Amino acid sequence: MEKVKILSPTAILGYGFPVKSFEAGLEKKPDVIAVDAGSVDPGPYYLGAGKSFTQRAAVKRDLYYMLKACVELNIPLLIGTAGGAGGRVHLMEVVEIIKELAFENDLSFKMAVIDTEIDKEWLKDKVRQRKTKPLGNLPDLTIEEIEEAVRIVAQAGMEPFIKALKAGAQVIVAGRAFDPAVFAAYPVAHGFDVGLSLHLGKILECAAIATEPGSGSDCLMGELDREGFVVYPLNPERRATPLSVSAHSLYEKTSPFELHGPGGKLDLSQVNFQAVDDRTVRVTGTKFIKTPNYYLKIEGVKRVGFRAISIAGSRDPKFIENFQSIASGVKKRVEDNFPELAGKYYLNFIAYGINGVMGALEPENKLSHEIGIVMDVVAEDKNTAEQILSFTRSTMLHFGFPGRISTAGNLAFSFSPSDIPVGDVYNFSIHHLVEVEDPEKLFPIEHIEIGGRGGGKTY
Repeated sequence: MEKVKILSPTAILGYGFPVKSFEAGLEKKPDVIAVDAGSVDPGPYYLGAGKSFTQRAAVKRDLYYMLKACVELNIPLLIGTAGGAGGRVHLMEVVEIIKELAFENDLSFKMAVIDTEIDKEWLKDKVRQRKTKPLGNLPDLTIEEIEEAVRIVAQAGMEPFIKALKAGAQVIVAGRAFDPAVFAAYPVAHGFDVGLSLHLGKILECAAIATEPGSGSDCLMGELDREGFVVYPLNPERRATPLSVSAHSLYEKTSPFELHGPGGKLDLSQVNFQAVDDRTVRVTGTKFIKTPNYYLKIEGVKRVGFRAISIAGSRDPKFIENFQSIASGVKKRVEDNFPELAGKYYLNFIAYGINGVMGALEPENKLSHEIGIVMDVVAEDKNTAEQILSFTRSTMLHFGFPGRISTAGNLAFSFSPSDIPVGDVYNFSIHHLVEVEDPEKLFPIEHIEIGGRGGGKTY
């Protein structure tokens, strides 16, 4: 094999794609279909709550086309970070969807299920052995943080996918995984360069986002050879350019020349992006540098309370002009009214039109003619959160300020009821690296024979 063709249908499983683009990709006779199904971008809630941030029906729709294609073409399908966050509960939801589709469409194949949720006792031992270290400016991982965590996952690298491929699996679905790993596993298993394979995976992970105009809901094709790779969109309305592809190489990275991942890093300092035609880009020069020790990224969340919000607006120029002092005054009134709850709640105002996006970093001092206000309360329990929010909302509604004309109220509410219970709140409490001796051993693989309408069995 001198070339590998990889079809990336969509940026995240459930984001969708035009059927015509997907069919155009199938006409190129891909060797493998791969898709990343999640991210930490939507925040810690989904990992903690055990819920997917893409809807089940949308995931099933995307999988319908992918599963049928991989069976008809007799090629592998690799899925990483199942269910959006990659916990065991997320993984099993996607597994159940796959089983449903196999039964409904009489599809038969061998499936491997890779569990990436971490056992707390195993991780505690790693802390005691000083085999963990923080990412960024976080403190060292502690036994207490592990105990408080609701769910902990590790980002699997290529190795478990390669192991499952070599065992004969055609459909591989995994929990949390390093985004490029699902794309790089197949070519690396067939002897292709690790650096080029991972870099191609980095470009393919978000599908047509790496094109102009970019879209996470459209397909991208990658073709890898022994010296480099090319990428091109399947939709004639898009094109890959050196700018669009190189820009995506910078995506979600702290350095333009390095991309760290399980077991090593990509060296992009000598990479060349060259236009083959007006829709295709060729990439060469990527190198992979192994680290002396093999580290995996681990992610864990803990519950910190319950959130309730109220959304209001104002276009009173005097209210807007005095908003910061009004917000401070309302917070003081809440503190005075509920001294027994001191330290048991968090109250914040997000003012869109003033500094709702940038907060204290906002460089502009211009005031909008109208603002939107989100009153955000997090407390230990639902009743406390709603109690604080109700008092906050009513206090701001009637709070006095210099130049006030309206006595009926300061705020306009778009919704009734105005107070909205959001639900449990989670924080990322674990965002660390853990050293492992064997990159496969941590991730158990279950092999299942899917027999279409005839059922299946574990083997």
